[in-house]
Amino acid sequence: ESRWPFLFGAIIVPSLIQVVILPFLPESPRYLLLEKHNTSKAEKAFQRFLGKDDVSHEIEEVLAESRVQRNTKMVSILQLLRTRAVRWQIVTVVVTMGCYQLCGLNAV
Repeated sequence: ESRWPFLFGAIIVPSLIQVVILPFLPESPRYLLLEKHNTSKAEKAFQRFLGKDDVSHEIEEVLAESRVQRNTKMVSILQLLRTRAVRWQIVTVVVTMGCYQLCGLNAV
């Protein structure tokens, strides 16, 4: 019983290890390319992750995916419910999640 504070203090060790290691890890290539618009750092990060020199194909894939996402139109919940093709999938998921919350499984 007297050792509980040590148990709660044990989380300090992994967090300190993470703080020490974090500056040496590269940032995400997608983040560098799409958010920071820094192609050279993104290329270096891809090279480090993938271990190959030519990463132009991967950079083009990320840029193409970004273009597709930008062209995707966002729809509201009401528009989804009005669409006959996805209405039953949404109703099924909502009912399933509602039953999951009400059945008491979370309490177990």
